[in-house]
Amino acid sequence: MALRIGTAPSTYHSSFPFFSSSSSSSSSSSSSPYSSSTGFGCICSYSYPSSSSLTKKPQSLPLSFSSSFKNHICKAAEYKFPDPIPEFADSETEKFKTHVRKKFVKNEIYGDSAEEVVEICTEIFKNFLHTHYGGPGTLLVLPFIDMADTVNERGLPGGSQAARTAVKWAQKHVDKDWNEWTGGDSD
Repeated sequence: MALRIGTAPSTYHSSFPFFSSSSSSSSSSSSSPYSSSTGFGCICSYSYPSSSSLTKKPQSLPLSFSSSFKNHICKAAEYKFPDPIPEFADSETEKFKTHVRKKFVKNEIYGDSAEEVVEICTEIFKNFLHTHYGGPGTLLVLPFIDMADTVNERGLPGGSQAARTAVKWAQKHVDKDWNEWTGGDSD
């Protein structure tokens, strides 16, 4: 995780910035705000001065985490999502195509272009499932933005409506269908 330090004076706080510290304000301004016994810190660009400390420099206070919390962070960073499953992608693409075709043909916005919009959305969705989708937590918004952009760039009607229909269906079905396909959790 990258931390950004602004140009405004920063104050180093414990995990609860509203509680004051009993440490003195004699900390050196040359000490690194990242130096603490645990190697973790929190830099805040605000401070809560009391009336007696308005002329004092900001304090540096270490932020300490328990050992189990540090281990939890590391385990979360190491999680690898599964690779896409081509058979799942093909099956899900067919379900998607059937749904959007039914929706788009009924909608007067698309007129004679309904089938072309279906093909554009289906191709983008299929490509996403084959290359990027690896289970719950990997459904991205980018393919749906691409759908709207592509439909609009080709001068076809209803790009944003097509993308909205597609994303609503995907949010409702894709993760659930993945879990059924793989025998995973049904969260």
